[in-house]
Amino acid sequence: MKILGIETSCDETALCVTEGFSVLGTSLFSQVKIHEKYGGVFPMLAKREHAKNLILLFKDLIEKIDTTKQTKSASKTETTKNQPAVSAVRAVFTDEQKYFTDIQKEFLEKMLEREPELLVAFLEYIPTIEKPDIDAIAVTYGPGLEPALWVGINFAKALGYIWGLPIIPINHMEGHIVSVLASTQVTETEKNNSVACTEITFPAITFPALALLISGGHTELVHILDWTKYEVIGQTRDDAVGEAFDKVARMLSLPYPGGPHIGELAEKERKERAEQKRSGGGDGEKTGDESEKNPFIFPRPMIHSNDFDFSFSGLKTSVLYKIKELGELTPKIKQQIACAFEDAVVEVLLEKTKKAIIKYGAKSLIVGGGVIANTKIRESFLGLEKITKEEESPSERGLKVFIPDLALATDNAVMIAMAGYIQATKNPSVLKTDPKTIVAQGNLRL
Repeated sequence: MKILGIETSCDETALCVTEGFSVLGTSLFSQVKIHEKYGGVFPMLAKREHAKNLILLFKDLIEKIDTTKQTKSASKTETTKNQPAVSAVRAVFTDEQKYFTDIQKEFLEKMLEREPELLVAFLEYIPTIEKPDIDAIAVTYGPGLEPALWVGINFAKALGYIWGLPIIPINHMEGHIVSVLASTQVTETEKNNSVACTEITFPAITFPALALLISGGHTELVHILDWTKYEVIGQTRDDAVGEAFDKVARMLSLPYPGGPHIGELAEKERKERAEQKRSGGGDGEKTGDESEKNPFIFPRPMIHSNDFDFSFSGLKTSVLYKIKELGELTPKIKQQIACAFEDAVVEVLLEKTKKAIIKYGAKSLIVGGGVIANTKIRESFLGLEKITKEEESPSERGLKVFIPDLALATDNAVMIAMAGYIQATKNPSVLKTDPKTIVAQGNLRL
C-alpha cells in the first residue's frame, strides 16, 4: 500500500510517500527561521506558510518518487526545503477548466476558500500531472495548532476528492510513537533539514510497552498493549517539557527555539567541569552526581507523587526567581543554570518513567517527540536499558529502549504515513472514513 503522508500540525510543512515499510520520498519545509524573531510560533503565520508551500513541496515530492507517470508539463520548478515558496505555482496548463468539472471546481473553491494561495496553486498544478500511484492519504488532524492543522486536512480532502483516495486521520502523538520504526540515512544536505529515509522496519518491540512522549506541546506517558491500543497514564498538569525549555531559554536571553541552546550550554558546563576535575583544578574529593557539584540546584516537581503526572511550571518559576536574585548573568552562570535546569528535568522524566515501567510490567520503552533530540535526555534513557539489566525486579530486567533517529524526532510526514499504514493494517475500516468527519482537533488525545 502506497500512502501519502501530510503533516502540518505546527511549524513544519512535511510530505512523504511510503510503500509498505519503505519510504519512497520526503519533502519538508521548516518555518523555524520565520518564527525565530517572534520567539515562538504564531498560528496564523504558520497557517499562511503551510498554504504557501504545500504545492511546491508536493511538486518536489512527485519529482523524487517513482510513483507517477510522465508529467504533462515539460517545465519543472526546483524547490528545496529551506527556500520559502514563491507566490504561486507557474504551470503550463493554466486553464483548469479543461481538467476540472464545474462541480469539482466548486467543491475545491469551497474546500480551500480560507487558503486562497493554496487554491490558486492547486488549480494550476494538479492539471499538469497524472494521478500518482497512491492508495491512500494519511493526514494529521490533531493535536496541534488548529489553523495549521486545517491547511493539511483541507489539502488532503482536495486531493482525495479529485483522485478518489481514502483519507486516514492520524493522531500526531501516535506518529511520534511509531517514529521509532523508521531508520534513516542522513545526506550531506542534513544541515538544510533534508533527510533521506531508506526503510522502515519493525524492531523487536515486545508488549506491553510504555511510551514517553516529550515535545514543545506535550509530556505524556502512554501504556501500549499493542499497536493502535493506547492508554494515557500520565501527563503534564501545566507546561510541557519542551515549553519549559523554551521559557527558561528566554529568561537566559537565548534565541528561539531555546531547547537546543539550553542543551548546548548544559553540555559545555559538564565538559568544563569534567576537564577541571581531570586537570586537578577542581575539588576532586567531592562525591555525588553532577547536580551536587553545580552551585545551583532546582526542585524536582512531583517526583515523589503517587501518580505519573508531571509539572514543570514550578521548576520554571524557581529558575526565574534565581535569575532575578542574581541580577547580571555571566556566560558561566548561564551555563550553570542551564545545566542545573536540565538535570532537574532529566531526573523527573527518568524517575516517573521507571515507576511506570515497574507498575505496568513494560518490556519495551519508546521515547519520542522533539525533546528527545536533547543529548542529555537521549543518553539518559538509552542508559536506562543498561541499568535495568542489572535490576533484581523481573519487571525491569531486560527492558528494551527505542528512540527515533534524530532526523525523525521532530515533526515529519514519515511518522504520519507509518501510523496510517499501521491503522489501515490493524483496522481496515479506517479506509472508509467519511472525509466530512475529519476536522482539526487542537487538543486531541490518544
